[in-house]
Amino acid sequence: MNLKDLKKAFLLTLPVMMGYIVLGMGFGIVLYTRGYGIWWALAMSVFIYAGSLQYVTVDLLTGGASLITTALTSLMVNARHLFYGISMIDRYKGKGIKRLYTIFALTDETYSLVCGNNDEMFEPEKRKSFYFTVSLLDQIYWITGSVLGSLAGSLIKFDTKGIDFALTALFVTIFVEQWLSTKDHRAAIVGVASSLTCLLIFGSDRFLIPAMIAIGITLCLMKPSERRDENVG
Repeated sequence: MNLKDLKKAFLLTLPVMMGYIVLGMGFGIVLYTRGYGIWWALAMSVFIYAGSLQYVTVDLLTGGASLITTALTSLMVNARHLFYGISMIDRYKGKGIKRLYTIFALTDETYSLVCGNNDEMFEPEKRKSFYFTVSLLDQIYWITGSVLGSLAGSLIKFDTKGIDFALTALFVTIFVEQWLSTKDHRAAIVGVASSLTCLLIFGSDRFLIPAMIAIGITLCLMKPSERRDENVG
């Protein structure tokens, strides 16, 4: 990817950078206050790299959770990535380290950028490089925030209550940005409606996986109707 394309990718990831720096700092601060220093923050952000799961991992570490509990919790928290991965099969076709890395680095925000209309800004042969660059930039932002947060935690003493709410704030920001940048809001409406319905039925502790299943099924059912509409048109 040349400098011009790199600049395009960087500009597209700026909203994520703003969020990831803040979120990463929140994670680094919380981790440090629980007795885990900068090297823990760096290692977790390099090898785990899953925002919400990293916050949960702090409690798992301090609570002495078993390996089985940790594995099941990780699966439950990141179950949505099963659906992300299925929808990315065509985009991430190929071989090599870059493909493996983009699979590993597929976070919510990276998925939002890659699945949008942003890849139309790049020539077809450059799109896989675009996916890789966006994924790498986003992880760099997260690592930077985590390390800065750990450093801040070692220098500044304050109440960390409510810091983890920054993760929710970022999701809202991404949602609003996607809503404003697209004309077709059906997918967004399906997501909100399915999530609220499952929240009311299953409760706040168990709604995530049913909501993702409902969203996935609904969007799959919508695809054939979209193709029929295109053929009629």
